[in-house]
Amino acid sequence: MSHTDLVLVDVVDSVATVSFNRPAKLNALGPGSSAALHDALQAISRRDDVRAVVLTGEGRSFCVGLDLESDFGGDVVATYASMRESVATVLLMRSMPQPVIAAVQGNAVGGGFAFTTACDIRIAGRDARFVAPFASIGMSAGDLGLTWLLPRIIGPGRSAKVFYTGDPLLADEAAAIGLADEVVDDPRARAIEIATAIAAKPPFGVRHSKELLNASIYGQGYHEHLETELRSQVVCSLSADFATAKQQFAAARRK
Repeated sequence: MSHTDLVLVDVVDSVATVSFNRPAKLNALGPGSSAALHDALQAISRRDDVRAVVLTGEGRSFCVGLDLESDFGGDVVATYASMRESVATVLLMRSMPQPVIAAVQGNAVGGGFAFTTACDIRIAGRDARFVAPFASIGMSAGDLGLTWLLPRIIGPGRSAKVFYTGDPLLADEAAAIGLADEVVDDPRARAIEIATAIAAKPPFGVRHSKELLNASIYGQGYHEHLETELRSQVVCSLSADFATAKQQFAAARRK
């Protein structure tokens, strides 16, 4: 599978729909996934004819995060490069001029959860589950801005519970605490509907509104926070706990 196969892009009426495309693996992030997403979003960010973006996944899940059967972890240089790629993607999502709307069906786990928080708006299906499983696999929750953005969306106490317990946030609860902006039967269709309405607005004002919202969310500390998260993930990926968890996950998948 080429990098372009890992992410699908469809542009209709000034709205780009970008989809994770590993449905057989519930859109787990494997080698090349972050690069493919970054390349797709970067190309979109330069297009004047695209005024809003919908981020979603093919099949029954949005994205279940890192593919634990991949070779992530073990080699610090390769792991650092992989995480640097993913961080660049999240920064691009926040800085690109077009608003990004997450259409979340099924599972948004780990990095998939982080990608949803990096979006401007989140539309959840009734089966949506937001999960931060890091404590269960010996990793910190510092993944792609998640420990920066989630407390700003749902509050520090609720975020602490999500991070420390690994319990899922289901769609209705996610809506009640402000993580999901809507819960609907067809999140992709509804996200496209909202994106189409945004795309009909004058783009310069939308772009500056996004810049102002960003300033209100993270001020001057976001880049520095991502650097700390990146190093934390790299260090944890070299731990014995993570290596054991990878082996157990791989063994369970083979049964």
